[in-house]
Amino acid sequence: MTTATLTLAAPLPSRILAWMHERFPFANALLFFILYLTTAAVARAGEGALSLSLADLAGCLVTWSFFLLLRVFDEHKDYALDCQNHPQRVLQSGLISLNHLKVLGVLAVAAQLGYSLWLDQGIGQVTLSWLALMVWTCLMGKEFFVGEWLNKHLTWYAVSHMLVMPLVVFWLANLALPEVALSIELKAMMLLAFISGFCFEITRKTKGTDEERDTVESYSRIFGTQGSAWVVLALVSAMLACQLWLLWLLAGTPSLWTLIILGAFYCLALRQVWRFMDTPTAALREKNEAVVALDMLAGYAVVIGVSVSQQGVSLLWWGV
Repeated sequence: MTTATLTLAAPLPSRILAWMHERFPFANALLFFILYLTTAAVARAGEGALSLSLADLAGCLVTWSFFLLLRVFDEHKDYALDCQNHPQRVLQSGLISLNHLKVLGVLAVAAQLGYSLWLDQGIGQVTLSWLALMVWTCLMGKEFFVGEWLNKHLTWYAVSHMLVMPLVVFWLANLALPEVALSIELKAMMLLAFISGFCFEITRKTKGTDEERDTVESYSRIFGTQGSAWVVLALVSAMLACQLWLLWLLAGTPSLWTLIILGAFYCLALRQVWRFMDTPTAALREKNEAVVALDMLAGYAVVIGVSVSQQGVSLLWWGV
C-alpha cells in the first residue's frame, strides 16, 4: 500500500510506517548506528582490543530512538507551517495525528532512560549525561523561547540546534563505556559530530532556485545560492580537517589508505557542490545532501577501521 492510496481505514501501524517512510526512513538508521559505533570506538581507545557485543546493538537502537524523538519534536514544532507548505504529507493530511507521534516519543524516552538507568544500576554518569541531553532537546523543542528571533536568524538557529550533537556524543560514549573520561579524543569526536551535523543542516537548507518559497526559510535566501554553497564547501573542508585530527589523536600520522578514502569522498563532495553552484536545481540539491552524508559516513567508518586495525576486535556476548 502506497502513501497515495493510504486511507484512515488502513491499520494504524501501516499509517505510522508510511509516516516513517516519508519523514524518518529506516535507511537513516545506518548513519545513527555508525555514529554510535564510531563514538564507542573513540571511547574505548586504549582499553585493549575493541570490544563489541549485543550491548552495542542495544546502544545502536537507543541512538536511533533518540533521533526519532528529535523528528517527533520537529513534527510538533513545525506542524502549522507544514500544513501550509506540505498538506499532502501523512501527518498533515490527517492519516495520523500528533498524539500518535507523542506515543512514539514517550516510547523513545522510556527506552533511552530505561537503558541508561540499567547501565548505571541507578543514577550515574550515563543517566546524568542523558538528562543533560534531554534538557537541551526540550529547549530546542521550544526554540529556546525565542523562536520568532531564531527563525529570522537561521544561522544562529542551526548553531543552537547543532550544539545538541556534542551532548549526543557524550551520552553515546557513556552508553559504550559508563563513567568514560572526557578525553581529548572524545572532545575531537564531539567537535566532529557538531561540524558534520552543521554541514548537513546547511546543505539540506540550501535550496535550488526552482524550489525556493517565500514561506520556507533557507540559507540560500540569506547568503544567496553561491554564498550558501561556499559555506557548505567551507564546512566540508572543516569536517575533513577534524576527521584527520581525530585520526592523528587515535593513531598518529594517518595511513595512506585513510587519506585515500577521506580524500576521495571529500573530492566527491566538492565536485557535486561545484555542479550545484553552476546549476542550482532541486535535483542537484538532493545530490548535495547525498554526497555530504556519504562524506560524513566515510569519516566515521574510517575512524572505526583505524580503531580495529590498531586494537583488534574482541567479540563478547554482552557487556563492555
